[in-house]
Amino acid sequence: MRTLILLGLVCALSAPLAYARAIPDPTQRHAPGNEQAQKEIARAGYSVGVNYQLQCAGCHLGDGTGSAANDTPRMKGFVGNFLKVPGGREFLVRVPGMSQSALNNAQLADLLNWLMRKDGMAGQSVPADYQPYTAEEIAALRASTMLNLPGTRGELIKAMRAKGIAIDDGMNY
Repeated sequence: MRTLILLGLVCALSAPLAYARAIPDPTQRHAPGNEQAQKEIARAGYSVGVNYQLQCAGCHLGDGTGSAANDTPRMKGFVGNFLKVPGGREFLVRVPGMSQSALNNAQLADLLNWLMRKDGMAGQSVPADYQPYTAEEIAALRASTMLNLPGTRGELIKAMRAKGIAIDDGMNY
């Protein structure tokens, strides 16, 4: 019994010391290179590829393959098909990951246009008459919230199937 009490006392007295080590030292200086506050992403001036990595790759993966296990569709070789059906162009901007990203409207237009390159993520899925997104178009589309992502996407997929577009987005439905 004495051993348990002594052990409990030791634990109680040592716990605050363990927590004390987790409290930052107020006199500690920034690591070299981190002296300035971080710039917000819309002002950081990152390349389009870096913006993709920061805003999209967490879900769609670095190469755009997506993950059915995480309910994230493949973009690679497929995403351009949305531009072939009515409402698809708007959908790509209004997807929450795009419309609510930290990118400004010009950066988001650049990112979408980068995704739609035939030598890029969308590949051959891009329609021949593709018109690049503009910052003004993005601003107008971002102002309208999409309330039913799965339903909206489902209707667009149905429209693609009606046009004979093979649905190869990795979602298996």
